[in-house]
Amino acid sequence: MYLFVECWKARPEWLALSIEDRGNYMAELGKGIGELLKSGVEIVSWSMNDLDTSNRASFDYFAIWKFPTKELAAEFEKIVQQSGWYNYFEQINLKGGLSSPDYCIGHMIGL
Repeated sequence: MYLFVECWKARPEWLALSIEDRGNYMAELGKGIGELLKSGVEIVSWSMNDLDTSNRASFDYFAIWKFPTKELAAEFEKIVQQSGWYNYFEQINLKGGLSSPDYCIGHMIGL
């Protein structure tokens, strides 16, 4: 199982679109998301980044996804790129397999 975390905020190009154009873009995106969900992908959450978050990342939104395989997560990355999403949103991503605190702490200690 793989996790994929996206953090994003709108670019001026998104803000320049009409409300109708934004809605149309998101409707098309929704179709693709629907297909992903049929393949076993799970949306854990899409959320807004609280303004009172300690050490807050400078992104307004985030999404957490679960993918059954690393390969499917990589396919998702390609789909996002091809959708033109990065033309409209500044974004950073995180991806990794499900793990434990002990595993990560051991890795950090071993650096």
